[in-house]
Amino acid sequence: MAENTKFSRILHLLHYTIFTLSLFLFFIFPSLSISISSSTPFTYNSLDISSSIQSTLSLFSADNHQLPPQHHHHHHKHSNHVSVSGSGSLSVEVHPRISLHAAHHYTNYKAMTESRLARDSARVKSLISKAELKLRGISRADLMPKVNDDTILTAEDLEAPVSSGTSQGSGEYFSRVGVGSPSKEYYMVIDTGSDVSWLQCQPCSDCYQQTDPLYTPSSSATYSPLTCSARECSTLEVSACRNSACLYQVSYGDGSYTVGEFVTETVSFGSSGSVPKVAIGCGHDNEGLFVGAAGLLGLGGGPLSLPSQIKASSFSYCLVDRDSPKSSSLEFNSVQPAAGYVTAPLLKNNKLNTFYYVGLAGFSVGGQQISIPPTLFEMDESGSGGVIVDSGTAVTRLPTQAYNSLRNAFTRLTPHLKSTTGVALFDTCYDFSSMSSVKVPTVAFHFAGGQSLDLPAKNYLIPVDSSGTYCFAFAETTSSMSIIGNVQQQGIRVHYDLARSQLAFSPNNC
Repeated sequence: MAENTKFSRILHLLHYTIFTLSLFLFFIFPSLSISISSSTPFTYNSLDISSSIQSTLSLFSADNHQLPPQHHHHHHKHSNHVSVSGSGSLSVEVHPRISLHAAHHYTNYKAMTESRLARDSARVKSLISKAELKLRGISRADLMPKVNDDTILTAEDLEAPVSSGTSQGSGEYFSRVGVGSPSKEYYMVIDTGSDVSWLQCQPCSDCYQQTDPLYTPSSSATYSPLTCSARECSTLEVSACRNSACLYQVSYGDGSYTVGEFVTETVSFGSSGSVPKVAIGCGHDNEGLFVGAAGLLGLGGGPLSLPSQIKASSFSYCLVDRDSPKSSSLEFNSVQPAAGYVTAPLLKNNKLNTFYYVGLAGFSVGGQQISIPPTLFEMDESGSGGVIVDSGTAVTRLPTQAYNSLRNAFTRLTPHLKSTTGVALFDTCYDFSSMSSVKVPTVAFHFAGGQSLDLPAKNYLIPVDSSGTYCFAFAETTSSMSIIGNVQQQGIRVHYDLARSQLAFSPNNC
């Protein structure tokens, strides 16, 4: 009996000690986000260091200084016009930026990474500025100089916010699209963060260097300028009139811009078909570091975007590894994958129809969900906050509190890895120079609706040089708006089901 009492006291004391220790840890380490009581083992991914370092080095090899084959469909007439009803399936190739802007423009991979991250920071700044101005009810037209009928729009001395997120022409992925009749093909940046599509046009008063010959309106039978009274002209955020022709202007956060006539043209999608009378900008005065591309394909949610104009019920893309010579595809009205995909709700912001918002609930690290207040990812009544999916932003941005929780959960499970100093916007980096592969904690997105997307290790630990420095590829933002970037989307087909307001992520479906 005495032994039982003694045993009970010891058991009681043990429970009390555990309870006290738990309280102590809770108050001393309130940010501890992974449950201490969990008995579930942590999960890990394998990261192949050797092959990814080899990829960074191969970019600078002598035989890698050429552009991808351009499939010169230059004088093909497409008999298969697709009616603008959202029924026909259309597809074009998608190439990473490195295909057009060869690595030999940089001295080494680290210099190229720093350039990418500088462009990315400008891109994010421009998206946030666009959102903030929209939510404050400021029109870009209010920030523009007045233009009379005899004056072409200029962009000198403008402090206008961007209308596309592709600040400095920082698009990292390009499609191969035909314009005109007969169709001639051009490399164009794909951008889900903007609506107006445009390309450089002859005659050029100021054009940057591009890979393809310039588009010449006089050589196309389907080129047709829009009048100032056209619905498309009145839909532009910045427009003007000259000789009753509609002029457009799209300006960017770094001072880059495109100015010209707003016209309609036939747009062709490889051999899959073409769509007539698509409103695009014919840019005669274009300035900025657009690098190689002839223009930009606006894939946003606004009325002037390409998906809206061709009445697409859906579109999808797969972004290959940014250092890869391979290409993938951008598809319109494509069938959603039959199996093996993760879905998330596609949300609308009534104040800002360009961006694609997704319902994000949180993250898990090492297979354990981390505690982040879901309000950090919600859009409020004013339209602020929320999470957008963006093809042009590279690194996923999260509000500071959410980022800190994610990063801390990750670093807690990597004490065995050799850390090193941060690089540019990355504050969590590792030295893997002595390793050929490494086990790292898994990272997954958790979406509203209950499904989760597990990321491959290369989608969150990326090389920043060729000597084995890898960084955790998330970053903080002081904005309340989060952005899921293309590093996290690499190798995953992202399907925007516009008809059903749903996003589907299909890994290994490029």
